[in-house]
Order: sequence, then C-alpha cells, then structure tokens
Amino acid sequence: MPGVTHDQAALLADLMPWSVAPLRPGRGWPMGPDAASLRARWAAFVRAGTDERERLLSPSRSRTLHTAVAQLPGHQGTTVPLAAESGPCPDPVRVLHGPFDEQWLIPDHRLIDTARPELWRVAGEGQVFLVEQGQVTGSAGPAVLASAVLPDGRSPAGRPGRIRPLFRRPGGLEPNVAPGLLAHLTKALGHEVEAADLLSWTLAVAQASPAGCRVPLPADAGTWARGTELGRRLLALQARGDGARPKLPGGRRPYVRAPLPARPVEVSYDADEEALCVDDGRISPVPQEAWDFEVSGVRVLELWCERRTATGEAGSLEAIRPAQWPQAWTSELLELITVLALLAELRPLQEELTGDLAPGITADELRRAGVLPAPDAARRPASVLDHHEEGPGGQFALL
Repeated sequence: MPGVTHDQAALLADLMPWSVAPLRPGRGWPMGPDAASLRARWAAFVRAGTDERERLLSPSRSRTLHTAVAQLPGHQGTTVPLAAESGPCPDPVRVLHGPFDEQWLIPDHRLIDTARPELWRVAGEGQVFLVEQGQVTGSAGPAVLASAVLPDGRSPAGRPGRIRPLFRRPGGLEPNVAPGLLAHLTKALGHEVEAADLLSWTLAVAQASPAGCRVPLPADAGTWARGTELGRRLLALQARGDGARPKLPGGRRPYVRAPLPARPVEVSYDADEEALCVDDGRISPVPQEAWDFEVSGVRVLELWCERRTATGEAGSLEAIRPAQWPQAWTSELLELITVLALLAELRPLQEELTGDLAPGITADELRRAGVLPAPDAARRPASVLDHHEEGPGGQFALL
C-alpha cells in the first residue's frame, strides 16, 4: 500500500502551532563549551576600562554598554547598564548550541541581542523543545530534534529552524497542540492520546519538505503504538534531561586508547581501525555510522570537535579558553559517540515505519473536522499574568 505523500501529511507548524525563531546572540563570547572560561571572560570584561570594555563587548545595534533591558525570565541578574557593571558573573546555564552540542551560556539579557524571553519563560521541568532542522538536498539527517534544555535553534548548515515547545506555560502546562487535535486522534485510534505521544510520534516519522516539516498521521492504532514507542527511544537519546547516560553493549563501548593532547588541533577518522583521532589521541571503537551521522548535511562529531579545538581571535574574550583539554569534554565526547551510534541503529526502524505508512489522517481530514487551521491565539505565546519579571532599572513588568 503506498505511503503517505508529503502533500497529504499535515505540517508540524499546524499540529504544534506556537513556534519561536532561533536566538540571535550577537556575540560569541557569552557562550562556550565550559563554564569556567565564561566566568574568566566575564571577569576580564568587568576589569576593563570603558573603552576596552566596549571593544570586548562587541556592541551591536541591539546591545551596547548603555542598553537598558529586562531580566531574562527565571534569572535574577541585575538590569543596570553594562557600563556600570562590577558584580560577579551570573551562573552559566546549559543550552543546546545546535544539534547534540550542549554548551554553557551566561544568562544575561544585556549580552544577547535577541534572547527570545518567551522561551526562557516556559523552560524548565517537564518541558521539551522540538527544533526543525530544515531541508538540505542530499542529506539523510533528521528533520526534527528534541531537547530538554533551552535550544538556540541554530542549524549547523546555517539554516535556522523554528523552536516548538511542547507546553505553552511554565511547569508543563497547556500543550502546544492545535485545539481539538488530541481529541480527534483519541477518537480515531481508540485510546487516549496525549501531547507527549504526539511529540514521540513526530520524532519517529517527521519528514523535511520545501513547505516545512511534515508529520504523517496514521489511522491504525498498531502503527501508532509502534511509532510512539520508537519515538520515546529517540527522545531518551536526544533529550537526556534526567541525567541518564546511554550505553552500548560491552565490547562496543568507546574508550580512550591514547590520551588526548592538551591543545588538540586536528580531528580525523580512521575507518579501518574505527578510531576517532584527535591529533595523537585516539578513541575507539567509533562506528562509521556515528562518524557519518549528519544533521543538515554536516557531520555532528566533526563539528563538535572543531568547536572545542578553535582558538578564538587574539585579544578577544573568545580567546579565553581552557589551558588544556578538560576531562569533562572527553566524557561528553564518549557519550556523544554512544548517542549517535544508538540513533544510527534506530534509523532503519524509522525508515521501515515511514515506508509502511498507509494513507491515514491527512491534513484535509483535519481541516474538514475543524481541527485545522489552528486559531491565531494558538500561534501566539500564552500570557502569564501572575508572573512578575524585573524590567529595566528595577521596574516590574506584568505579562
């Protein structure tokens, strides 16, 4: 039986209607792979005189030493202009800098050109973010990825995707789902469907298209069960918010065979030995599928390593980096290899599932049922009337 065609399947933009554009940092130094370097950069910044501080900031039209902005939701940083700042560095927080690359960010609104406060407002326990990766011709990478930490929405190919939180309110409240969709799916499939089920299904079957990410929906409960179970396995690997560490079976787990150098320069792959080479350092076994794993046409492992071997421009704050390769990076690298290898093993199951999909619940059917189009209000962030946040100069904003 033929599979669901692109033009029959609903767009993710219609199924999860509220989305936010990627963050625009405006400068690179407030983000990095290790928190200690960010604290050192901040210390160098606040020690500098006015002229030097302006140079180090790398000002933009949106942010200068004198820009007045509100706090980032959920963070208690000061709102005085950066020209007068003399305090300690705000505690760096984990963010996702593109696919599978968790880094650290100084959560200071004065340093970020466009921080998307509406995302910060709903981040936290129970939240999951979906990030569309965009269509890249010839790339077999995933169309959408999930994150438990705040993603910046950046694509490694320079094609930013929309960020879609699973919930519209803090604390995992009010699913970001087209009104009536979950009830329609519940009736069609014969059992209750929740927002988390839709997210898992999306991870398993989402397909990139020129019009955007499409999500074919089945009318068969057995197919739905297969897809949601597969999606939950993908989610556990992509959004490890519970701290669980995935493992490959014994004999296949990657280990450091030769110590990584203090300041590595070159990263390569030895296919015959299944080894990741970091200068003279070696990690193996690294499956070919893990090395070749791409998102938006870019190898994930290669990009991850390149970001940590970069040196930064001399005299800039980005040049403040670890004096030697931190042990934590090695642990993160081993975990990333494991995650990519396990995801690659699930890809044939995804291809089998999408290949077997029969025409099911199409976009036209959802339109006839009145589920689509979603109302305009569902495409806007929810108001949080009891949520006080400090605005510029210590004033409070009511949202």
